[in-house]
Amino acid sequence: MEKLRVDMGWPGFSTGSGPRFVLVHDELRYARRSNQVHVDHDGFLNYHWLMSPAHLGRPMVMLEAGINSPAEVAAPDGGRRALIAIRSSPWKAGHETNPWHDEFDLDHGHVRYFGDHKPRTAGLPGATKGNRMLLEATRLHAGTSREERLLAPPLLLFRSVTIHREGRAVVKGHVEFCGAAIIERLEHVVQRDPATGRSFPNLALDLAVVSGGEVDGIDLRWIDDRRDHKLTAEQALRYAPESWIRWVKQGRIAVPGIRRRVLASAVRSTKDQQPESGSAEDRVLQEVYAFYDGRKHAFELLASRVAAAVLRDSGARYKEGWLSRSSGDGGVDFIGRIDVGSLAASTPVVVLGQAKCILPTSLISPEQVARVVARLRRGWIGVYVTTGSFSRQAQVEIIDDQYPVVLISGRTLATAVRQMAEANHGGDLGALLETTVDGYGTAVTHRRPEEVLSM
Repeated sequence: MEKLRVDMGWPGFSTGSGPRFVLVHDELRYARRSNQVHVDHDGFLNYHWLMSPAHLGRPMVMLEAGINSPAEVAAPDGGRRALIAIRSSPWKAGHETNPWHDEFDLDHGHVRYFGDHKPRTAGLPGATKGNRMLLEATRLHAGTSREERLLAPPLLLFRSVTIHREGRAVVKGHVEFCGAAIIERLEHVVQRDPATGRSFPNLALDLAVVSGGEVDGIDLRWIDDRRDHKLTAEQALRYAPESWIRWVKQGRIAVPGIRRRVLASAVRSTKDQQPESGSAEDRVLQEVYAFYDGRKHAFELLASRVAAAVLRDSGARYKEGWLSRSSGDGGVDFIGRIDVGSLAASTPVVVLGQAKCILPTSLISPEQVARVVARLRRGWIGVYVTTGSFSRQAQVEIIDDQYPVVLISGRTLATAVRQMAEANHGGDLGALLETTVDGYGTAVTHRRPEEVLSM
């Protein structure tokens, strides 16, 4: 079978003791009753054979929880945790078992992952087994010595996926491999349970997915070695990705150079710019479009708030300014400011925003984006917010000409709006949208964009 890549020309892939690659985006069959002997299960690579083949005689690495790890290894140079397996289940987002959305941007090698503290969990974020493992791992991932980083367990990322078989959707028992990752940053956050409205503490991690080199994956003999109690941590590096070896040697300064990147990822398909049909975000987007039908001007205030949320979520210090007048805006609907640098030493940057509430199935053309670009001065940036999508040509022109414009399409908008409604209005989307109508009049002013620099 082609999916298995066995004896099909893939370099070194075998069912014996040779290389055993798992690639980013590989779809694996994860079945509780599966065994560690067979390479395939129901036509897919067998997760349990990949992670723990029978000839090694080791326990399975399970994915029953969000954060998983086999027992620690008592090696000649001391104890180590061989790996931490992370499983994210997108369809559980918004429920008590997973009240927040993990964010996977594999094309740019970044994952935002939330720990396993839940609304009903007592104590601090380290009270759960999974969060304790992440706290322990963070100390090693942030280590300043090579010896500490040698012991750092790689985070193997998996994401539950829906498989369509014989005309029906199968939502359980399949996972997608998303790469090996390093913990870049861990922070303590306060989240709100959408069901009860209660807030609770948790951990949030920024993970750097490392490059898998030419094969875009990892040789699982690396994990075999890390689980081998006869090998030192140094010896267990022999099958590690070059990117991981470089990080062990150089530490944090190596991360920008070893992060996974897909060059073609900058251009997104229409499908990728819109929420999945029937999803919670899809319902949000449809309600947003219907609400502003006949009062598109008020959408500008929502767009301004969405731009603020998206930019702040990226770590920017963003300050909202005002809305321009509805007539004669010249391609600018709202004004904002980003402060670049530290609090003690920073410089402000003008942000010009354009908002378009259109049918989610509609496209923004290159000419429409060009209106914002034409108003930019040196050092300024633009933000274009829409309920629709950006045409391929519009994206290509922005990329080729290196225009500093952030494109926010329907999917991103819907996610941001849903989170704002949950955080500030108890999940009442209608209440959030009404505030943009009520606040529109006072938000509009006639001022030059550069005046935002003195706010």
